[in-house]
Amino acid sequence: MIHRAVPQFTCPQWRSAGWLFHKKNAAGRGTSGVKGLWSRCSRAGMVAGVLFAVLASGVTPFGLQVAGVGPCLAQAQNLGMRVVSGIVTDANSAPLAGATVFLKDLKSKNIRSYTSDADGKYRFTGVNMAQDHELWAEKDGKRSPVKTVSSWDSRKDFVQELKLK
Repeated sequence: MIHRAVPQFTCPQWRSAGWLFHKKNAAGRGTSGVKGLWSRCSRAGMVAGVLFAVLASGVTPFGLQVAGVGPCLAQAQNLGMRVVSGIVTDANSAPLAGATVFLKDLKSKNIRSYTSDADGKYRFTGVNMAQDHELWAEKDGKRSPVKTVSSWDSRKDFVQELKLK
């Protein structure tokens, strides 16, 4: 006797949980514990069961994102955080490499710093949107005016040019 496991979800009329073993006799004909197993299930019911199982697992055909189906998006992980970025320039508006940019949290008084790259760009990630911050740059005794990153500003990407005077 040959046994093979048949998944239950292919036929919605099955009442028991788990797997049902489908037996084959010596002549190669199939028999099972449930009489008329395949005659109970319509082809449409089987297709609907398989489609439901695939969609419930989070896989969508052709890579489409269906609302409410599938894995959560990574965007939701950064709720309440923003990116503060921009460019540091000199008095002639030329990009300034090697300037130190400071970001101060006004509530906790913590200061983060970043050294501008060869193009004068800086970037702070994971900045709390619920807190006010001060932003300024310094290099060779020159300092930019202090800019405020307000908690009332709802922009996720806060871009600010800092000009040294």
